[in-house]
Amino acid sequence: MHYEKSIELLLKCSTEKGFVASAQDISNYKRVWARDGVICGLSALASGHRELIKTFKNTLLTLAKHQHEVGTIPSNVGVLKKDESVSYGGLAGRVDAATWFVIGVCQYANYTNDFAFFNDLKPKIYKVLQLLNAWEFNNKHLMYIPLSGNWADEYITDGYVLYDQLLRYWAIQSFNYLENDQSLSNKLIQIKNQIKANFFPNSNKEKFHDRAYNAIKIDSFLPCSFSPSGYKTNYDAFANALLLILDFGDKKFKNKLIDYSLELAESTKLGLLPAFWPVIKPNDQHWDLLKDNCKYEFRNYPYEFHNGGSWAMVNGFFGLGLLKQGKTEQAKKILKNIDKVNQVEDYKFYENFNTKTTEPNGVPYCAWSAAASVLLTQSIKQQIKFI
Repeated sequence: MHYEKSIELLLKCSTEKGFVASAQDISNYKRVWARDGVICGLSALASGHRELIKTFKNTLLTLAKHQHEVGTIPSNVGVLKKDESVSYGGLAGRVDAATWFVIGVCQYANYTNDFAFFNDLKPKIYKVLQLLNAWEFNNKHLMYIPLSGNWADEYITDGYVLYDQLLRYWAIQSFNYLENDQSLSNKLIQIKNQIKANFFPNSNKEKFHDRAYNAIKIDSFLPCSFSPSGYKTNYDAFANALLLILDFGDKKFKNKLIDYSLELAESTKLGLLPAFWPVIKPNDQHWDLLKDNCKYEFRNYPYEFHNGGSWAMVNGFFGLGLLKQGKTEQAKKILKNIDKVNQVEDYKFYENFNTKTTEPNGVPYCAWSAAASVLLTQSIKQQIKFI
């Protein structure tokens, strides 16, 4: 029942130009978004549903068509005749639109064996990779991300954001799986070495910011970001899920990360991971940074949205990380709780939930909430492995 309802919503969010973020025309959600579209596309591949896979291809073509001359991939593109505008970001550009695009093209081509499609888009991917290199600024293999520069667009992360470094690694890894370029193989090693040096505990390698690194303690999870002003040590569920999916770190650390994450999820009424933890409250250090980082209305109240809210989508990737580490039973439990929140109000598929009260937040009929269920269900059932 849960799976069928999820497929039904993804079909409702399918258009000729690709997946839209929500089945309802709310705010700017009736648009093809890069990250939402690719995440829905990955679930389409996992499902094997022909119509959804076709929508995924159209999503990628829409994004490719509107690539900026400097290489930027659109954050989102309008699909309605009344609004066919292209956005590369709001208060700041969206770095993860570019990395999700590369991941999407490569995963689609590998799954469908459509290498003509891959070859057609290869020049656009190389343009993206060149841009990602430029975004390092100091040529030291980690990108510098502006505040509001990724999916957590109203949160406090900036500078060298772990989530974006891992996505970039996955994007290059996916592309190089098909391309087999030695220079990209070398780049992957350099990126991984810098992630390990600057984010992992007990690193004896040269770091970007030794003084700031030595001022914090890294134990059961990695800090979410650092910048010239120091480290932000909040737990980032999406980043740490990607860490497990990409199999970064030794077994001892990964086990500590899994234990911490499962204990955190189990401590909540929803049984799901909050996006970031702990929550930032009015008297906390970063409250002013958080409350001012919104273009329209403030949504990051404690326990909501990025500020400790629980997202089905994020937990779907956590479930994939658990599967990667052989924790199938734990992944099944996360899936059960994802389906439980997705079915609230007769399958409204809300964007996220208040972790403290369990009340729904954000937009209903959210495509990637459904995608989380499909992706994790099929990965458990068929042991699907993406590049």
